[in-house]
Amino acid sequence: MIAIVGTIVLGPDKLPGALRKIVQWKRKLSQMAQSVSAEVNEQLRVHELHNNLKEAEKKGFENLSPELQRSVDELYKAANSVNPDTPAKPEIVEPQSKDGLENKKTND
Repeated sequence: MIAIVGTIVLGPDKLPGALRKIVQWKRKLSQMAQSVSAEVNEQLRVHELHNNLKEAEKKGFENLSPELQRSVDELYKAANSVNPDTPAKPEIVEPQSKDGLENKKTND
């Protein structure tokens, strides 16, 4: 039915070119959709890694679940690929009090 209408409207000379154009547009549209999907997935992955890093920091990078440990390891590998001098394990910095002095543990 579409071929008959296309032949009548465009004529037999222009129909093959029009079909090629339609196929090209469909491919471009499909590629754009795949690109957007990949970008959204990457942003979701980065967000998840960021949340996992926050969680690991709260736990002091100790006794992490396997999922958190994998996220931290992945982040360290990425950091090492950018800066090979990145330490193997983060230094745990004691939080500072509101008056700006460091919290110190006392041995009582």
